[in-house]
Amino acid sequence: MTEKAGWTYLMDMDGVLVHEEYMVPGANEFLADLRANDIPFMVFTNNSKYTPRDLRARLSRTGLDVPEGAIWTSALATAQFLQEQRPNGSAFVIGESGLTTALHNVGYVLTETDPDYVVLGETRTYSFTAITKAVRMIERGARFIATNPDEKGPSREGTLPATGAVAAMIERVTGRAPYYVGKPNPLMMRSALRQLGAHSENTLMIGDRMDTDVRSGLESGMRTILVLSGLSGEDTAQRYPYRPTKVINSVADLIGRVTNPFD
Repeated sequence: MTEKAGWTYLMDMDGVLVHEEYMVPGANEFLADLRANDIPFMVFTNNSKYTPRDLRARLSRTGLDVPEGAIWTSALATAQFLQEQRPNGSAFVIGESGLTTALHNVGYVLTETDPDYVVLGETRTYSFTAITKAVRMIERGARFIATNPDEKGPSREGTLPATGAVAAMIERVTGRAPYYVGKPNPLMMRSALRQLGAHSENTLMIGDRMDTDVRSGLESGMRTILVLSGLSGEDTAQRYPYRPTKVINSVADLIGRVTNPFD
């Protein structure tokens, strides 16, 4: 089959370009290859804690040069979604600067007084007081939004509860399920495509997780590549009812082949 020209690349950050605080070997050459071939790309993360500027600095410390405009977070996708749903609305936010900055930038007011939405994101320390406030606001009619469904996240000390776990607690109390904007919701992919002016049929998604990265790419009409440099092993894809278009060890396998990655 003849491949289409003019690919756009979407890729997860953790497990694809970096692993913890270290660059995945070959990631810098892979990005250089994309630039040399004028291929647009966007780097994704479901983590809503950080702004694109923060993430650019983190990537730079590992040796990767990714501009702010090529970083797309669940916080940015959530802010864009809310602005489209209810322009210039209000929200009570449990989260950090990545989420609050994104909402401010689309004209949202952050308030504890009758907000249109309760927006739950990632934070280093979940406050029981804030969670209780969120419960009561939802009970009074605020709509419940969460940036992503990830239930746990890593830290140097071990596993941490993440947005999905806290959202489940609020849902059990209120009986109101949140709307998750981040992966695997294909909404996050489509919002990035709009930012790039790209189309799904000429876009591929690279990720290290079947349940978020590959699934969201598949449901958005993209071709998908599963890398084994993060959370997935050689047999991971076999356990799911859907398959990635291709499985590779890491993005290093794409160096020199970015214009025709499925040969």
